[in-house]
Amino acid sequence: MSQKILLDKINIPGIKTYEVYRQNGGYASVEKALKTLTPDEVTEEVKTSGLRGRGGAGFPAGMKWSFIDKKSGKPRHLVCNADESEPGTFKDRFLMEYIPHLLIEGMITSSYALGANLSYIYIRGEYMWVFKILERAIAEAKAAGWLGKNILGTGYDLELHVHCGAGAYICGEETALIESLEGKRGNPRIKPPFPAVSGLWANPTVVNNVETIATVPWIINNSGEDYAKIGIGRSTGTKLISASGHIKNPGVYEIELGLSVDEFMNSDEYLGGMSSSRPLKAFVPGGSSVPILPAELIFKTANGEDRLMTYESLSDGGFATGSMLGSGGFIVYNDTACVVRNTWNFARFYHHESCGQCTPCREGTGWLEKILWRIENGQGREEDIELLWSIQSKIEGNTICPLGDAASWPVAAAIRHFRDEFEYHVRFPEKIKNRDHFVAEPFSQVKHLVGGKVII
Repeated sequence: MSQKILLDKINIPGIKTYEVYRQNGGYASVEKALKTLTPDEVTEEVKTSGLRGRGGAGFPAGMKWSFIDKKSGKPRHLVCNADESEPGTFKDRFLMEYIPHLLIEGMITSSYALGANLSYIYIRGEYMWVFKILERAIAEAKAAGWLGKNILGTGYDLELHVHCGAGAYICGEETALIESLEGKRGNPRIKPPFPAVSGLWANPTVVNNVETIATVPWIINNSGEDYAKIGIGRSTGTKLISASGHIKNPGVYEIELGLSVDEFMNSDEYLGGMSSSRPLKAFVPGGSSVPILPAELIFKTANGEDRLMTYESLSDGGFATGSMLGSGGFIVYNDTACVVRNTWNFARFYHHESCGQCTPCREGTGWLEKILWRIENGQGREEDIELLWSIQSKIEGNTICPLGDAASWPVAAAIRHFRDEFEYHVRFPEKIKNRDHFVAEPFSQVKHLVGGKVII
């Protein structure tokens, strides 16, 4: 059984409430930080821990904190990115819904480290019931003296607010989030300047993910050194994984980084294997924006090494044979799944969510969606596959924010690893008219029609 840092108290009855949370050690990190540590010492503990951003990018949190401008004399802010909108990812919602005070405790301790006296939790518009849970928890914390003026008599002041977005995926990008928080349209900003220098209202700002901030209390209560002992290499600590798809036990799991993909997939402690006798076909390890991998690259890297649940192992081989840990949205597909349809579904999402600011993304995501729809609906042309490859390559790296990359990578990986499936759709349109075309006749049984080896 792996160590639990975030979910160890999740099943305690009443843990949502302040009284029960406090009785079980809640807000101890705030007390320790404000009474015994300087802000810089808190930052150093987080740096020592090796904690990396859990929103997808994996940038070291302590290093990000150290970039904040402390010399300008301007007010500083901490903003929690709770705009969890990546398809396949739902772990932040789970934390906020069932143990909201853990996030609030992390916000107070982290705000103290940054010298922030006004901080925000920006939550996606579709999480309205979670918004209300957070509002109630903040009111409880303030009534108990953990927020407001002169917290614990230390002279430190902090006001914390929850701001509800309007359902835009693009606002998960930190500068678009800041624009939205300021009351503007959520368009990403050109960087530099970075938020650590000029963020919310042109003040120094740090934006961190829910899971990242919720991890800070454990680090302060124990130590950064103890946290760094968990995990492997530069992938320290634990990670929340949102698991879905054709598996026996979907849900949110906290794993120690370094666990093998094989054990995570097949052990009864975690996903319990495939949900039926249908064989594994592919998986997406980090949410819809990361490359899909075929079965032969899931448990082993291209070099024959065990594939591990770490930032480094999942990306081993680059995009040619690897993927990314991303936000931890772990989606599993058996052989009844259609990769073309899945890729079209992802492309449809990114087209809908593009803010339209950058031409390659605004136009390119629409083209990707239309061409993939054409192929999936029996109207594809031989040249469409190369056209898809050309379009995605012209979007990637040519936009202000990573949404263009997020739209390109799934398409590129699907063609790279499942090109024969695209060719089958083009050459045999009559066989894919039923949307469940691979349920009765999985692609592994018909791939010989496009030159592949039949697998029964």
